[in-house]
Amino acid sequence: MRFDDPAADFIPAVTRVFGTQPRVLDGSRAVLLGDVKLQLEAGERELWLIETKGPLEHRIGMVEVELDIEQALLEAKERLDGRD
Repeated sequence: MRFDDPAADFIPAVTRVFGTQPRVLDGSRAVLLGDVKLQLEAGERELWLIETKGPLEHRIGMVEVELDIEQALLEAKERLDGRD
């Protein structure tokens, strides 16, 4: 039997998709890219996009993680690129 853990490839996938080494937070379930935090929640089924401004955080969206964490990250990157 094989179990897939989307979080296992989270950090390497963030590096591949965003082209930069993220700052790892919260035991590798969250990363910081500039003023945006990407955080896996709900058993790694939800990828939250959270804008950070000092101590304040504002959830700006959520991407559902289905089979491939990299696909969810690509969708997150499109959303973040579209807000500029």
